[in-house]
Order: sequence, then C-alpha cells, then structure tokens
Amino acid sequence: MVMVELSSGFACIGDTQFLEGYCVLLPKREVSSLNDLTLAERSQFLTDMSLIGDALLSETDSFRINYDILGNTDNYLHAHIFPRYQSEAPERLKKPVWLYDESHWFDDAYAYDAHKHDELRSKLTAYLKDFEQTKGRI
Repeated sequence: MVMVELSSGFACIGDTQFLEGYCVLLPKREVSSLNDLTLAERSQFLTDMSLIGDALLSETDSFRINYDILGNTDNYLHAHIFPRYQSEAPERLKKPVWLYDESHWFDDAYAYDAHKHDELRSKLTAYLKDFEQTKGRI
C-alpha cells in the first residue's frame, strides 16, 4: 500500500476507500507518539502529512482535508489523511469520519480495489514524487 517514501516516512493509500483517496503516513522509525520525535522530525512529519493533503486536493474533487493523529487503538505514530467531499451528507460533513457506520471500515464494498483505485493511487504517487524530486530529496 506504500505509494512513496517521503522525508519523514511512507505515504500509503488506505485499505478502506469510502472516502476516495484516504491515506496514512507512517514514520520511518517506530515511535508511540509525535512527542517521541525530535522537534525537527516532528516538523518534517507534519509537513509531509500536509503534502499528502496537497496531493489529495490536487488529484481529487475534495474540498477539504481532515488530519488525525490519534494512537488510541494502535499505539504507534501514524497520521490519517481524509479527503472530504461535497457529495457527503451535509450532517456528515460536520462530524469526524470516525462516526461513519462501522461497515465503512470493514465492508469489502469499501475496501481498496486495484481496478477502482489504482488510477488515483498513481496520480497521488506521481504528485508526491514530483514534489520530492523538485525539492531534491529523492
């Protein structure tokens, strides 16, 4: 599911796609929270997280990005990057994505499917690689 290695970690396409383009950023070194990183590492991780958001805004018709770093269930640092769409129910847009019905997280109908999602995955990967190359970091 890894799309590209960024300065701080690995940009991955999510295994569920009920919000098409959902991504996760995993750090290069395993830590339990953002606070376990140095200030420079934190800054880079948060910057890379926002770059994934830039890619989503560029390559989808999302109008906003939600960022979540929780660690409540999986006790290791990882960031969730969710594109939000005007096509979502208006009452849904005012709430966190975690309040979607549990089926959205586990139902095969919402699972990543290469036939449905590889084109977007390729576009996101290209966007992020292009950014990294223009910054001279790859």
